Amino acid sequence: MLAIEYALAHQANLKCLIISNMMDSIPAYNNYARRVLMPAMDQAQLAEVQRLEASGQTQNPRYMQILMPMHYERHILRRPADQWPEPVTRSFAHLNQPLYALMQGPSELGASGRLADWNRSVDLHRITVLTLVIGARYDTMDPNWMQAMANRLPHGQYLYLPQGSHMAMYDDQEAYFAGLIRFLHGVERGARR
Repeated sequence: MLAIEYALAHQANLKCLIISNMMDSIPAYNNYARRVLMPAMDQAQLAEVQRLEASGQTQNPRYMQILMPMHYERHILRRPADQWPEPVTRSFAHLNQPLYALMQGPSELGASGRLADWNRSVDLHRITVLTLVIGARYDTMDPNWMQAMANRLPHGQYLYLPQGSHMAMYDDQEAYFAGLIRFLHGVERGARR
């Protein structure tokens, strides 16, 4: 989100842009979660998570006990949480929860905070630098939407990761970095011309 905002405001400072596993529209992200992700979840567990959210109990340990295998280990990083890489567990341990809740909202299944209406879909065509959009099959972000974003960018490219989730740089690492390096080499070749 910050990269998109920066590109729209200060594009002259960029050589290229990489949008990794993030949609350009929070309303579209929420719609994807409701339409695709939530129906595929265990409905009894989903109902319990939603009850905890509705009653303001997202700090209740039960909330993460349900959410971790149901959502995080399927769509955030596709491996058991006790096998997550140290940088990921360290980041989660130091998350600024009050700020995160302010911006994202209390739910992990969609955004309802201050960013709930953020949408740059209509502005994406104004980003004219070479841009790589990375999407993944199991991500919380709609991979089809991500491909459409790449198509709307005047110089957009799309990298699809068939084994990846939101943190595809870990769970589809070889394909992620091969595609990223290929893109950066292309940017460098273009700069030398």
